[in-house]
Amino acid sequence: MRRILMAVAATAAMSTALAACGADGSARGAGGDPSTPSSAQGETGTSGPLAWTTCKDIRRPGEQSPARPDSTFQCAKLKVPLDYAKPGAESLEIALIRVKATGPGQRIGSLVFNFGGPGASGVDTLAQAAKVFSTLNTRYDLVSFDPRGVERSSGIRCDGKEVMDRYTAMNSYASDEAEWATLEKTVDEFVNACQASSGKLLPYVGTVNAAQDMDRIREALGDQKLNYFGISYGTQLGAVYATKFPQNVGRFVLDAPLDPDISMRERTLVQSAGFQQAYDSFLKDCVEGPGGCEIGSDATVANKNVDKFIVDLKAKPLSVNGRQLTEGLANTGMAAALYSKLTWPLLEQGLSQAFKGDGRLLMALSDSYNGRMPNGSYNTLMSSFPAISCADTSERPTRDQVMQTQTEALKASPLFGSPGMGLICRVWPAPGSDEAKKVNAAGSAPIVVIGGTGDPATPYKWAPKLTAELKTGVLVTYKGEGHGAYLAGNPCVKKTTDGYLLDGKVPATDTTCTAS
Repeated sequence: MRRILMAVAATAAMSTALAACGADGSARGAGGDPSTPSSAQGETGTSGPLAWTTCKDIRRPGEQSPARPDSTFQCAKLKVPLDYAKPGAESLEIALIRVKATGPGQRIGSLVFNFGGPGASGVDTLAQAAKVFSTLNTRYDLVSFDPRGVERSSGIRCDGKEVMDRYTAMNSYASDEAEWATLEKTVDEFVNACQASSGKLLPYVGTVNAAQDMDRIREALGDQKLNYFGISYGTQLGAVYATKFPQNVGRFVLDAPLDPDISMRERTLVQSAGFQQAYDSFLKDCVEGPGGCEIGSDATVANKNVDKFIVDLKAKPLSVNGRQLTEGLANTGMAAALYSKLTWPLLEQGLSQAFKGDGRLLMALSDSYNGRMPNGSYNTLMSSFPAISCADTSERPTRDQVMQTQTEALKASPLFGSPGMGLICRVWPAPGSDEAKKVNAAGSAPIVVIGGTGDPATPYKWAPKLTAELKTGVLVTYKGEGHGAYLAGNPCVKKTTDGYLLDGKVPATDTTCTAS
């Protein structure tokens, strides 16, 4: 099963997109009166119950060892109820990170980020991404967090290296009964490991609980309103928050939106088609670019070469430094490179090398996406993603329904079709709820929704859908490639977004930005 179609915005894709922005880290002021004044903070670095200290365990992109402590980044922990139905019972701690406003200009308050997943670490990602948002940082404290079940916030772990290696390396789809049995055995092993290691937490993760945690974060930060920037899955989290707390919505931007109110089957089919569209665009760009395309003389030939490589790999994985590059790992690496147009050359290079027997680059792309560290350990992304995703739906499809989803998905994309999340959720040990699918923010401040026409992971059709569901949404269309419009570095998107967040300028209805 393709992880890339499950985790719609992982830290690896985020790191790639951040590099695409070309931010220089400069700060410039902006005028306008703040709409959501917050309580002043003292020189001690505390705000309410939060005790901010220099972060000591920030991970570097692709590295296991923590980055050198930097006083720019401050970390804190916030206690929240494990079960909001029993607020006086057990609690867990939410890990937060902050970059204080740099000025000039009057401080507006905090701007809280969720960069996607579900399951990506907001603490690590903000530390990597802060310079990209330097303009916003002039008047906002930039804040992010590891949602419950992620990394430092009681991160869900599903056993050790061996189980995770088998899970991430399994084939993307099954061609016959024997392959179905192998997929199901691998999933059962993974799910049982999740239950054994994190079973107590599994019923209490999910977007609804994370939204309630965000309101506790808002209170702890001392902000009257929550100003928020959500990307990919972060748009669903923001939409659920706005539904539960419309009166607390400040300036909200939802970039690369999900449509929360669709079935797992429909999401699998739409995303399969989205990645196929991005792959077709990659092939066209490759063969029309200067210097020729390393994987084929024209798009048809290149596609045939890739298809043959994948078929051969499924029959005989490629040896890479003592490991096996399976069809599943290669496919994850390929799809990961489709998140941003800037990484298309990496995909061309990785495929060209793999055709010649060198699968190191495809393996590196896959490992980065899957959260596999150089020592073989994993971060919590691939464990927390299914836990949160299955908690957010009551769907528990039958085996026949999962098989039918795969059949339809392979028609939408012979390369990227898969059984989807149903393969895991059908045997997930904790019950799910459909509450996170119900979105209606009537009564909130305007919410800016930005959708990209060439986004493979969150296809554009979901942007107008979420805008309508919110009732208070304002749609901005980005005509360009890649996952996440702001991170693509488009000047029009940046001007529109910054104008709203800094000055409260609500974009005109149906604002459109075109990639240069």
